[in-house]
Amino acid sequence: MKITRIITHVLEAPIENSFAFSQAWVDKRVGLVVEIETDSGLIGWGDGYGPPFALASVIDRYYAPRLIGRSPLAGDAIWEELYNALRDHGQRGVPVQALSALDIALWDLRGKALGQPVHVLMGGPIRDSVRGYATGLYRRSSTPAENRALLQAEAEGYLDAGFTAMKTKVGFGFRDDIELVEMLRDTIGPEIELFVDANHGCDLVQAKKLALAMEPLDIGWFEEPVEPEDLEGYAELRRTTSIPIAGGECSFTRHDFRRILEARAMDILQPDTASCGGLTEAKRIADMAWTHGARYQPHVWGTGIGLAAAMQLLAVLPTTTPAFGAHAPLLEYDSTPHPFRQDLLVEPIRVADGTAHVPQGPGLGVEVRRDVLERWRVR
Repeated sequence: MKITRIITHVLEAPIENSFAFSQAWVDKRVGLVVEIETDSGLIGWGDGYGPPFALASVIDRYYAPRLIGRSPLAGDAIWEELYNALRDHGQRGVPVQALSALDIALWDLRGKALGQPVHVLMGGPIRDSVRGYATGLYRRSSTPAENRALLQAEAEGYLDAGFTAMKTKVGFGFRDDIELVEMLRDTIGPEIELFVDANHGCDLVQAKKLALAMEPLDIGWFEEPVEPEDLEGYAELRRTTSIPIAGGECSFTRHDFRRILEARAMDILQPDTASCGGLTEAKRIADMAWTHGARYQPHVWGTGIGLAAAMQLLAVLPTTTPAFGAHAPLLEYDSTPHPFRQDLLVEPIRVADGTAHVPQGPGLGVEVRRDVLERWRVR
């Protein structure tokens, strides 16, 4: 089996109701889907998390020509070759995100060629289902009181849908943030897990003040409290609060995460499989986290293909401590408006009664709808 063609699909769709995190308002959803064709007729699908036109350019100009005629079964060899191709100019960011999309598609191909789901090829499964948490509760109004009312109703909707955990966004100012988190805890009660994400929207002073104020509210983790470059700030905040500190969405490859682990900067690592280096590198990072006693909680933000890749990884993530009460990783289930995230799959991955099941078909275990791909493709 040889690779014959690589196609990059840039997708874009407007959304009717915009929402905001600490950095910007979102009024459209974008994505990068990679399609790898082979002379056997098998097709592999990948998902890239990052600026889609930039990712497509790197793949089309620098990576794809190196893959034509190659066997997709040569996983590690291809990964190292592509990483080294742009190593002098980009050890993180767009080149690694583009590599991630290809790596996911190659794993999909390998699974299809061998008739096995990716998680079996990666040595699993350790689990065949995972608990999901709803990622939503973004800012929806510039008026804090109106925003809290809207998010209260949204949180109640997640409870009705059976979610046992959810995540909200902070980074809009201390009073706004703490009043929102207090309202959400009152709304969902003490038994539901609540996570908080600042998208690196605080400096260390702000993050310390907010963390100390949130401690009585039983927050499951404080995600990306400060800028991703500030590992010293992460480590200082971690020493300051009892709330677990999480991050890593904006970090890349095992090299970044080695530095994070050596600095004892985070309790929970959150690489994005479609950004950190693909499934190949995500598993390497997970094994490093396991060795250092840190939890691994994949970040997920993309199309249904990226969601399927995350599910395959979640099936093989080790538990930090093998025991009856051991912590199990969760699925981040993006619940924000998105016209093509789930529609892109013939059988979308759903969270029902708080749980999602790992796809069992060959490769990523999902099929792509070409009509949806073509509808939202930017030409």
